[in-house]
Amino acid sequence: MTQLVQTESSATRPASAFVSAAPLWQIAILTTLSLWLYWSTLARLVSQWWRDPNFSHGFFVPLFTGFVLWQERDRLARLAKRPSWSGLSFLVLALFLLIVGQLGAEIFLARSSFVLLLAGLTILLLGWDVFRAVLFPWAFLFLMIPIPAILFNEITFPLQLLASQVSAAALPLLGVPILREGNVINLPSMALEVAEACSGIRSLMSLLTLAIIYGYLMERRIWVRWLLAVASVPIAVAANSVRIIGTGLLVQYWDADKAEGYFHASWGWIIFVVSLLMLYGLHALIRLIWPDRGSQA
Repeated sequence: MTQLVQTESSATRPASAFVSAAPLWQIAILTTLSLWLYWSTLARLVSQWWRDPNFSHGFFVPLFTGFVLWQERDRLARLAKRPSWSGLSFLVLALFLLIVGQLGAEIFLARSSFVLLLAGLTILLLGWDVFRAVLFPWAFLFLMIPIPAILFNEITFPLQLLASQVSAAALPLLGVPILREGNVINLPSMALEVAEACSGIRSLMSLLTLAIIYGYLMERRIWVRWLLAVASVPIAVAANSVRIIGTGLLVQYWDADKAEGYFHASWGWIIFVVSLLMLYGLHALIRLIWPDRGSQA
């Protein structure tokens, strides 16, 4: 009877082992202090997700991280919990970046420090084995942080030029005479400026996030997941080139006012759907050429 009770208790232990690795009062105190330190930083972050369409995908990032942790809860519960004082180094670094970010008005550092704080708390309370096991969902959290404006501008302008070049090369093949000057494509009836919204940066950030989520849910092979994530960059550029080419065709063969009205406002959603279809098509092609032998077994 004793042996049976021990067997049953050991079978139910993993369900609560992940939670009871550290005393609840310690977790409560650390959680309260963390929220007190980062409340204003997190509030402004959520506000930017709501206001800025370039980073509205940020709402999905913590939700997906929580989903991955829930999916892996049994495996995490079986891991040995070895709290390590080395987690304090992450906490010190996180607090240092928070102070520097607040004093220097560098919100990217302040927001990134919160992700480092989570790493430090995980190592301090649960140990390195658990942190290595949650490395992917933890690293994924960085995608919820908008990139700095300087880096954003450095990425946007080359994408504008690239989209302009691709569109300028394709439009003459479709019978539309053009003259390109930088990121401006001059048509016979009007000039099309490849603005920031048409550069692909907006769909790139969202598509990269969704490509990682899609790869995790639909593909077991790590190299295919990486390939899908990397492919989101050329897919975003190609899809936004389709947007510019489509606008040029509407201007040339239909009505310039129509191209700048409802259709122009609708292009964003259309191109994002086209990007997702391209991503799915690439995955289907990969599975056709290199089928997953493990899934067939």
